[in-house]
Formats: sequence, structure tokens, C-alpha cells
Amino acid sequence: MTSYRISVAASADDLARQCAEQIAAVIDLTLAERDRAQIALAGGETPKAAYRLLGEEHLPWERVDVLLGDERWVSREDPSSNARMLAETLLAREPGSRASFHPVPTELADPESSATAYAALLKSLCPGDPPRFDLILLGLGDDGHTASLFPGTAAPAVRDRPVTIGEGKGLPRITLTAPVLSAARRVVFLVSGAGKRQALGRLLDSKEPADRTPARLVLPEGEVLILADQAAAEGLA
Repeated sequence: MTSYRISVAASADDLARQCAEQIAAVIDLTLAERDRAQIALAGGETPKAAYRLLGEEHLPWERVDVLLGDERWVSREDPSSNARMLAETLLAREPGSRASFHPVPTELADPESSATAYAALLKSLCPGDPPRFDLILLGLGDDGHTASLFPGTAAPAVRDRPVTIGEGKGLPRITLTAPVLSAARRVVFLVSGAGKRQALGRLLDSKEPADRTPARLVLPEGEVLILADQAAAEGLA
């Protein structure tokens, strides 16, 4: 059974710090038990500051596989590329740059080829069926989407593969599917801004239909941690 715990940050800096500390703690604990750790990170603007802080953490990064929960089907040089954003934050300098980053292969002929190749990569890196990450960091859209599982599209309903093609804001996207998101050992949502308040309320509402708020399809065993700023969490925490 999935439960939710909200941690409300006092400021943007505090939100970034909490996020970086949570990810670092999972990596540290995982590597105390196993040779490698696999994490999937979110794109967008909100986690940038957290990734810069995370990259400063003195961890055995050479034993960490970093992947993305979703990616726009654009080149890695495109300003909207999540891979580019990670290269400019977490991976920009040591020690974080020592991590093994596995981007979505968007250079292939079409989104279908990219999704198939990314699925094969996941299966080679992450044990389990579906592949199981040690941590997945997710964002939350004001429309209730997470990763690239957008309401009113086919992607949220895909159950028979670890990766599928999403469609959002006019761009094809490559995204992990709900079963993979739900299989993670640790799931953290990072939510910022008053514009996300209603979506966060719907995520926490057990009566909310998942077709309207696909973030509710993420149902890992145990606790989901929600890191939110005061604007997003007002009236909810």
C-alpha cells in the first residue's frame, strides 16, 4: 500500500538542499549493500539547483548509474533537452561528473527506435521485471502529469513495456511507464510553485481518477516522499 509524506521547505534553497540530501542518502545506503546504484532523475527547471548541490556530494559516483525518467525527443544540444540540463548541473564538475550517465538515445531515426533502445538499456542496467531503480525523482505538472504520462494520452495506460512514447506540449517524448515508476525502491516527488497546488491536492486525494491525474498511477510499496515549497503545499500539509 502506498502512503504519502510531505516535507515542506522554507525556501527555494531549502527545497534544493532537501532534495539533494534525499538522493545522496539513498545512493549512500544502496552502495553500502550493493556494488552499484541506479537512479532516474526528473527534468525541468525545478530540480536544477538540487542537482548542482548533489554534484558536490562526496559519494562514490563511479558506482552510480544516472538515467532520466523521461526526455523530449530532441538532440542533446537542444535547450529543452533534459540530458543537456544534467550535463550543465549534476555532471558539470567533480565529483558528480564521475557518475555514469545513460541518456535517452534521441539521435535515432524515430521515437519508436529510441524507446526500444532505452528499454533495452534499462533491462541491462536495472535488475527486475519491470526494471527496479533504487530511486526515482519525479516532478508534477499543473495538469497532473508526471514523467511524460500526460492526461488524455495513451502513455499512462501502457503496462506491457518499461518505456513508451509520450506526447506533451507538442513534442514526442520518451518516458518510463507507470509499472517502472511504481517498482522503484524509493520515489520522491519534487513540487514547487502555487501553480502546482491543485495538482498536488489531486495527487493526495484517494478518490481522484488516475486518467485525470496520471501521477496517481505511481504506486510503490510503502511511502512516497513529497518535497514541496510553501506555495505548492499551502493548505495541504
